[in-house]
Amino acid sequence: MSARLDVFATPGGGRLVKQFTSVGRLVVESPLPAAARELVSLRVSQINGCAVCIDMHTKEAAAAGESAVRLHLVAGWREATVFTEAERAALELAEQGTRIADGAGGVPDEVWQRATEHYDEEQLVALVTLIAFMNTANRLNVILRQPAGDYRPGQFT
Repeated sequence: MSARLDVFATPGGGRLVKQFTSVGRLVVESPLPAAARELVSLRVSQINGCAVCIDMHTKEAAAAGESAVRLHLVAGWREATVFTEAERAALELAEQGTRIADGAGGVPDEVWQRATEHYDEEQLVALVTLIAFMNTANRLNVILRQPAGDYRPGQFT
């Protein structure tokens, strides 16, 4: 499988991608815990069926020391006992923020409240930005049919 379009092949495309990925770098530099960041990135990508992002974030998380058990259980996090309450709140917010069209009224207040119990305002800004960023990245990659499987940890840093 090959991508439908090489966005780096045009000067405009390269500039757009560079600006877009700078948002992702800002989230990485934020005070949001790295484990929550990778778990949320992985869960959003699973929901959206973005194989290239699933590939990237499982490998990045594993390279950072995340256990295989936790990575395998992200899709079933509600029934898993291996996640902290803070991680569970982030995963719940990520799911609700990704599935906005599935629920009238957007993200429920209770979901937001649980997130505020574990993350300060700076971390919440990063978390919400990450959820929006991952949804956009997933859609770009799915539309362009970016192939998955060849990602190497640190490839884009």
